[in-house]
Amino acid sequence: MGGAVSAGEDNDELIDNLKEAQYIRTELVEQAFRAIDRADYYLEEFKDNAYKDLAWKHGNIHLSAPCIYSEVMEALDLQPGLSFLNLGSGTGYLSSMVGLILGPFGVNHGVELHSDVIEYAKQKLDFFIKTSDSFDKFEFCEPSFVIGNCLEISPDCTQYDRVYCGAGVQKEHEEYMKNLLKVGGILVMPLEEKLTKITRTGPSAWETKKILAVSFAPLIQPNHADSGKSRLVHLPPVAVRSLQDLARIAIRGTIKKIIHQEALSKAGNGLKNPPRFKRRRVRRRRMETIVFLDKEVFASRISNPSDDNNNSEDMEDERPEEEETKPSELKPDPPVNFLREKVLSLPLPDPLKYYLLYYREK
Repeated sequence: MGGAVSAGEDNDELIDNLKEAQYIRTELVEQAFRAIDRADYYLEEFKDNAYKDLAWKHGNIHLSAPCIYSEVMEALDLQPGLSFLNLGSGTGYLSSMVGLILGPFGVNHGVELHSDVIEYAKQKLDFFIKTSDSFDKFEFCEPSFVIGNCLEISPDCTQYDRVYCGAGVQKEHEEYMKNLLKVGGILVMPLEEKLTKITRTGPSAWETKKILAVSFAPLIQPNHADSGKSRLVHLPPVAVRSLQDLARIAIRGTIKKIIHQEALSKAGNGLKNPPRFKRRRVRRRRMETIVFLDKEVFASRISNPSDDNNNSEDMEDERPEEEETKPSELKPDPPVNFLREKVLSLPLPDPLKYYLLYYREK
């Protein structure tokens, strides 16, 4: 089995490799990938494989390869406040990363065929909110998952700014998928063995771009054998936030601004820059073929003119000698959750502090 990038020792190394191979190209996408540890979405006995650029499947639980998710995230061109629909939302890993970018006023919906996978996704979402140190760096658009076949979405559903389908779409379902988009919206899906980006430029106008050659398991067709009737999927309504929730968002935002201003003030008073660490040796490889697990068989990058200018062999980043440090000095201090510290120091009743922290355990 092969991957587009080398395996990492942890989530950050995996992201470093994806950046080096130009799968992650924007800061927003990088921040989202670093905030959520891919290993948290694996079953405990399979976590050794979490940082390999491979797909993973166990029963109904499935994760695509990291290089696929990064291409999808980049192609979606996500911005705060947009609405997103994930067809075949699976573990919720992608939906949670998207939610970090959409922010508190976005919409984040997922449709999943298997009830056990929805339960798994809800457990992983709760774990992220309750325990992740990175959660407080963002204002989150929490995903909502519904069970059903994504080919049976009610025709009166709202349209979305961004749509992703995580299974192979047959040509006869292309128009169905396109109709889920608002004008100006972006749809990313595997279509005819190509990861495809479709932008709706008008009521009946579209722009199509082929991103990556892939092989996904096809969408499961609706089965009406039992009742002979379609089981329509009704997506969640677009919820209006409560005044209490809006107050929490505003307070947390104000505290973050104060923390940022304090940091700038300290930097202006001669605070030394944090130590720089020598980057590890990174192998740069152009992807020709990726072999995935189960039915996701392979993926190969479609030729891009920019690739012709990037034929470098294995390289090691050069650093001045003065940046070399002793091994004992390479260990950074544990990250400090400044927002949490600031909230806990406020002269407020404990229940209100816990509410501002989303009742988080850490």
